[in-house]
Amino acid sequence: MTNDPSPMPPAHQQRSRLTQTRIFTEGTRLLQEGGPEALTVAAVAKAAGVSVGSVYRRFGDKDRLLAAIQAGFTEDFRAEFRRRVTDTELSPATPPGEVIASAVAAVAESFHAHAPLMRVFMLMGTQNRAVFEEGSRASVAGGRFFRDTVLLAAPALRHHSDIEAAIDFAHRLTYATCAHRVIQGENLESARPLPWPDLIEELTRAVSAFLLCRADR
Repeated sequence: MTNDPSPMPPAHQQRSRLTQTRIFTEGTRLLQEGGPEALTVAAVAKAAGVSVGSVYRRFGDKDRLLAAIQAGFTEDFRAEFRRRVTDTELSPATPPGEVIASAVAAVAESFHAHAPLMRVFMLMGTQNRAVFEEGSRASVAGGRFFRDTVLLAAPALRHHSDIEAAIDFAHRLTYATCAHRVIQGENLESARPLPWPDLIEELTRAVSAFLLCRADR
C-alpha cells in the first residue's frame, strides 16, 4: 500500500462525480461492515452498480481506494472534533474545568460517533504500516488541537512544572481510554455497566483532577 494518504481524486463531470461518490460511499460501507477482507474492487463495483474498470479508473487499486477512504475518514473525524470544541464557544474567560471538560468530551464523543470505522482502522493499523502512519498523523494533529484548547486554562495549570507535557499526558489518557472502548467494548475489564455518557463523565473527572488538583510534593 502506498505511504501517501490519498484523498478522493477530482472528478470533473457531474455524472463522473456521482459515480465516484457512489464508489467511495459503498467502499466505506463495506469496509465498516466487513473489515478489510470485504473491501475488494469487485465487491465495491457490485455494491456501487458500476464496472470493475470504473473503480480502477477512479481510484486505482484496492490499496489506493483504502487510502482514500481513510483520508476522508480522518478529515471527517478532525472536522467533527473541531466543531464540537468550537460549538462550546470557549474563551480565556471560560472556567478551567469547563475548558477541560469540553476538550475531553470532544475527543470522546467523536470516537463514539465514528466507533465502527475507527475500530476497523485501528485494528488494521496493527498490521498495515501505511494505515498506522496515516492514523498516527491524524491522532497527533488531534493532540495538538486538544493542547491548544486546554491551554486556554493554562493559568490554572501552573503547578505543573511542564504544562504542555501534562496536557499531552491528558490527551494520551483520553485517547487511550476511548480507543480501548472502541476496540474492546464495554465489559472486557469489568462486568459493571459503563455506557459512553458515564464513561465520558468519569473520564472528564479523572483528567480534570490530574490537570487541576495540585498534588502534595
